[in-house]
Amino acid sequence: MSTLFTLEDLKRILREGSGETGGLDGDILDVEFEALGYESLALLETTGRIERELGLKLDEDSVAAANTPRALVELVNAHQR
Repeated sequence: MSTLFTLEDLKRILREGSGETGGLDGDILDVEFEALGYESLALLETTGRIERELGLKLDEDSVAAANTPRALVELVNAHQR
């Protein structure tokens, strides 16, 4: 059984990719990535990091539709089952 991918995992990957330490505090589960300062290129890199780390292949259209941290975490966990 796989370990669930969490919001903390996502925050770590976002921070590693951007080099930024702020902006991801508080209740961000339902805040759109764009409002958090992450645009499509940053999310593409984030998706690549998630795929490499977890050995997954995520559908590009599904990733594009996952516009909040909650949606992306749920998508990743659905692919781990």
